[in-house]
Amino acid sequence: MTLSDEIQTFLVSQIEYYTEEAKSYKEMAREYNIDDGSAQDTAFGIIIGCIYSSFLQIFTNQNSVPNSQEMEEFTEIIIKNSKKIKEAITAET
Repeated sequence: MTLSDEIQTFLVSQIEYYTEEAKSYKEMAREYNIDDGSAQDTAFGIIIGCIYSSFLQIFTNQNSVPNSQEMEEFTEIIIKNSKKIKEAITAET
């Protein structure tokens, strides 16, 4: 793996945070009068976007950009955790 342990740990913490807050993002999507199915998809997109933004910020802070292998690893981490994120969004409170 190319991603450092620090970056991997950070991404896992971001996924955990956004999974715990998934309902808030679903509610945010509903505020825009999006139907429930679309609200779930929108919330998923917002969460992935936030995690991606955080990932890029790590590199920006180091005056760097992720290379293609690092991007591929990021994508793999997201794919691996996508079911968990989606389940958090669809879970009833």
